[in-house]
Amino acid sequence: MVGSPSPNGTAAKRYGIMKPISVAGPTEPDLHRNAELEKFMVDSGLYESKEEAIKREEVLGRIDQIVKDWVKRLTRQRGYTDQMAEEANAVIFTFGSYRLGVHGPGADIDTLCVGPSYVNREEDFFIILHDILAEMEEVTELQPVPDAHVPVMKFKFQGISIDLLYASISLLVVPEDLDISDGSVLYEVDEQTVRSLNGCRVADQILKLVPNVEHFRATLRCLKFWAKRRGVYSNVTGFLGGVNWALLVARVCQLYPNAIPSMLVSRFFRVYTQWRWPNPVMLCSIEENEPGFPVWDPRKNPRDRFHHMPIITPAYPCMNSSYNVSTSTLRVMTEQFQSGNRICEEIELNKAQWSALFDPYLFFEAYKNYLQVDIVAADSVDLLAWKGWVESRLRQLTLKIERDTNGMLQCHPYPNEYIDASKQCAHCAFFMGLQRKEGVTGQEGQQFDIRGTVDEFRQDINMYMCWKPGMDLFVSHVRRRQLPGFVFPDGYKRSRPSRHMNQQANRSIEDVARSQSGSADRHVKQKHYCEMADLKPVKPEKRACTSPQRPQSVSSSSRSGVASLANSCEGVKLGCSTIGGVVSNCEDVASNSEVRSTSGQLETDKSDLGDARQLGVTVYQDSLLNRQTSMDVHDSPIVRNELEPAGHMNGPHEVPNFETGGKLKVCMNDKIEDLGSNFVVNESSRKLINWVGGASRGMEVDQELVKPCSQTAVVEFAESVISSHSGTQNLNYEVSYSV
Repeated sequence: MVGSPSPNGTAAKRYGIMKPISVAGPTEPDLHRNAELEKFMVDSGLYESKEEAIKREEVLGRIDQIVKDWVKRLTRQRGYTDQMAEEANAVIFTFGSYRLGVHGPGADIDTLCVGPSYVNREEDFFIILHDILAEMEEVTELQPVPDAHVPVMKFKFQGISIDLLYASISLLVVPEDLDISDGSVLYEVDEQTVRSLNGCRVADQILKLVPNVEHFRATLRCLKFWAKRRGVYSNVTGFLGGVNWALLVARVCQLYPNAIPSMLVSRFFRVYTQWRWPNPVMLCSIEENEPGFPVWDPRKNPRDRFHHMPIITPAYPCMNSSYNVSTSTLRVMTEQFQSGNRICEEIELNKAQWSALFDPYLFFEAYKNYLQVDIVAADSVDLLAWKGWVESRLRQLTLKIERDTNGMLQCHPYPNEYIDASKQCAHCAFFMGLQRKEGVTGQEGQQFDIRGTVDEFRQDINMYMCWKPGMDLFVSHVRRRQLPGFVFPDGYKRSRPSRHMNQQANRSIEDVARSQSGSADRHVKQKHYCEMADLKPVKPEKRACTSPQRPQSVSSSSRSGVASLANSCEGVKLGCSTIGGVVSNCEDVASNSEVRSTSGQLETDKSDLGDARQLGVTVYQDSLLNRQTSMDVHDSPIVRNELEPAGHMNGPHEVPNFETGGKLKVCMNDKIEDLGSNFVVNESSRKLINWVGGASRGMEVDQELVKPCSQTAVVEFAESVISSHSGTQNLNYEVSYSV
C-alpha cells in the first residue's frame, strides 16, 4: 500500500485502492455522540454475555473433536496404515460474524471443516458425518443443504446454531496449523470447495484491510442491527447478508481511517446514498493468480455485466458477494440508505437521538397490497426443510413477476417470517409488498397476466426432491386492512397512518382530490373463506404434483398462488389457487360488467369497481386463506432509486465536498483506454455502463472503475461520478479543493 503524509509529518499507511476522503479525527461533539451510541448498543443487548461466549468455545471444541474422530474412522475403513490413521486430521475454522467479532446473543456460528483429499463432500460429509450427528443427543434441527451455492449442513449443538461447511484440500494429512490464507490451499480443488474456503479467507482479509479493527467492529455491529430493524438483512431474499455489510463498512473505514464509530455510521449513509451503482465496492485491486479460477470481471464474464450492486470480496478469487440483489431490493435499500442519512444529519444537529435511526420499518403500513405466501407441513421437522426450500426460491418469484409485467408491478419482499400459532399444522408465512411503478399510469386494455409466472414458480417448487405428504404452499393476495393478526406484535393492526398515505399527503391538493374522487360511496364486497386450520388434509393422489416421481403438466385450470393479473379498463384481476390440490377457477374480469367465478368464490359487480377507476389498477383474487377483496396498486412511489444523472464534463468540473462544505474541482487530462466498443444497459441505474470496454459518448466513470486484473489510477473523491464524452486512451484526474 502507498504511504501518504500524516498530520505529524510521517508517512501514514494507506488502505484501499485510493486516497481517503478525510483523515480528520473526532471532535468533542463526535466523542459525545459516540458515547451515546455505545450506550445505546449495550442497552439494546447487542453483546453476548461471558457465559454464552464460554459455551460457544466449548461447542466449537466439541465439534472439532467430532470431525477429527470422523476422519480417523474413515481412514481406517479405507485400508490406510495405522500410522496414517493416527496422523489423519481435520481442522475447524470459523468465519462470518463470529470470526469478525461482531456476533450477538443467539447468533449462529459459521464454521468450516477442512479435511484431507480422500474424504469427500457428497458421501462422507453429507451422509456419514450427517448420520453421526443425527445420533447425538446434543444435535437438533439437523438440516443438510447439499445443493446450495455453498453446500452447508445446518444444525443446533447444545442450543447453539451451527452452519458447517466442508472443504477437501489436496493434502493427505491436514496440519493443525494450516494457514488457510495461503493460496496453495486452492490448488486442485473444485469451485464449490473454493467458495467454502473463501468464507474464512475473506474474513481474514477484511480484518487486514481496515485501519482500526475495533472501530470497524463497533460500526459493523451497529449497522447490522440497523439493517435487521429496517428489513434489509437477508442474502437469500435478495438483500445483503453479513459479509456484504462487512465489506460495505470496511470500505467506509478505509475512506475515513481516523473516524470513530459514530462518525463512521453517519459517513456510511452519506457515501452509499451518493454511490452510483453498479460501480463496484472494492477493498483492494482484483488480481488473477496461478490457479486460474474466474474472478469478477464484467469485460470477460457476460453474467457479471448485469449485477446490480457489485460488492467484491478481497480474497482470491475475487467474486461479487451480492449477486442476489435485484432491481427491486436495490430500490428498497437505496430508500433505506436515504432515510438513514436524513436521520444521521438530524442527529449531528442534535435534533434526533440514536434510537430514531433504529426504529423498526413499518412494512405492513407501507403498502396497500401484499402477497402472502403460507408454507405448511405435517410437523416442525418437515416445515424446517420445506421452508428452507421455498424461501430460497421466493426471490425468483419477485424477479419473475417484475419480468413478466415489464417492471410495471413492483415487489418488495420482506425477509421476516411470521407464524400463526392458532394453526393445527406447522406453519410460517412470508409477505411481499406490491405497488405500481412510479410515474406509470394505467392504459385501457393493458394486461398484467401472471398466471404463467406463478405456474413457473410452482414448477420450481415442485422440483423439491424430499417432498413429503403435508407439505403445501398457498399464495394469496391480502389488502392492508385484511392482514392477519399474527403479523402484528400485539395481535392487531395499529391505527397509525401509513407511510403510503403520508406520501400522498405531500401531494398537491388537486392531486389528492383527483385521487379520491368517486371512491367515497363505493365499497368492495368481501366474502369470508375457511381458515387454513379448517382445511382437511388432501390425499396425495388428489394434490398437485410436488414429488419428482409424479410429474404433472401445467394446465390452465390448475394454477398455484396468484393465478392472473389482467388489466381491463384500468383494472387488474388476480385469481388464486394453491399447490395443495384445492383449485379455484376464475373468469376474466370485463370492464363495466358483472363478474362471477366458475367455482362460486369470486363475486362482485359493476358498482364494486370504484377503486379501479380511482387508482388505475385493481387486482381481484379468490383466496383459500383470506377474505375476498380487490387490490388497488397505487401509482405513487413507496421506495425510489431515482439517481440524477451526472453532468457531462468537457473541462474542469466541480463536485460537492461534504467534509469541507466546499467543492472539488476535477480536471480531465487524458482519455479512456480503448478496450472495446460495446455498451450494456444495467437496469439498476438505467444508464449506459461500459462494462464490455471501450469509451464513447455517454460513458460514466466512477472512482472505482475496474480494469482487467487491477484498479484504475487514483481518484480522490469517492462520492463523485464523472461523465465523459471523450473516447480514446487513459483517464487521469487532477483533484483540487476550492472552498
